[in-house]
Amino acid sequence: MQSRATPGTTKVGWIGTGVMGKSMAGHLLAAGYELTLFSRTKEKSRDLLDRGARWAGTPKEVAIASDIIFTMVGYPSDLREVTLGPQGTLASAKPGSILVDMTTSEPSLAVEIAQEAAKKGVGSIDAPVSGGDIGARNAALSIMIGGNVDVVEAVMPCFEVMGKTIKHQGPAGAGQHTKMVNQLLIGPMMIAVCEALLYAQKAGLDPLKVIESVGSGAAGSWSINNLGPRIIKRDFEPGFYVEHFIKDMGIALAEAKRMGLALPGLGMAEQLYLAVQAQGFGRKGTQALMLALEQLSGIHSHSPSS
Repeated sequence: MQSRATPGTTKVGWIGTGVMGKSMAGHLLAAGYELTLFSRTKEKSRDLLDRGARWAGTPKEVAIASDIIFTMVGYPSDLREVTLGPQGTLASAKPGSILVDMTTSEPSLAVEIAQEAAKKGVGSIDAPVSGGDIGARNAALSIMIGGNVDVVEAVMPCFEVMGKTIKHQGPAGAGQHTKMVNQLLIGPMMIAVCEALLYAQKAGLDPLKVIESVGSGAAGSWSINNLGPRIIKRDFEPGFYVEHFIKDMGIALAEAKRMGLALPGLGMAEQLYLAVQAQGFGRKGTQALMLALEQLSGIHSHSPSS
């Protein structure tokens, strides 16, 4: 059984310091955990290194130095490389150590990693998150966990410094399946948010006042209250990349096909986000869906540079 994580004693590794990962790793550092980092771009980790984190040259080196190794990368292919590749974490993870993947990835890959880790006496958890850059910065993420209950309990103190809603959903892969439910909700919801704001604009309303009215009622959602004001300000910078959301929806649609489910709402959302990407905004935030919908209605508002 793995020991419960303890600041000052447990050595933590972190791979991936992007929009969300950087803040999440920072919370662990602030909580007193010894932190070893790897990211494809070292400069993105500069402030963490300045605060006392250590740099490793490969994921393998992170694992050598760590008891718990977190990954927060872009795509399933990235996760496979940094975990199962020849320079990956599992190649040098010590028996009794724990791999924790917080990427949104394929449920089947989470199961594969857990099976391979078990052969070496290493624990494995899939723990994707929701809450975007705001939730990451404020340590208010929703964390959806799949894995063995004893392993999850060992990592819980780390989760508690990063998230607010932390739920163990079941065995390996259950966290990723739960995140697919999350994305199923967000995709069509973002269509509704953007269409509603377009309607408000055309009707001559003050959209910020509209959000104040509807955001606290039955139509309220995280998306309208947090991303709505960004859309109004023409702020399309990423809390979560369009291209990563397209990846997530693709995973959900593939899983749905495997299970024999028809999900037309998600299919429509994916097509609209593909249009956003085709317009050159794949590295903008999910609220950039407004740009594609404006174009459909012949509205030529100021667009950000790609």
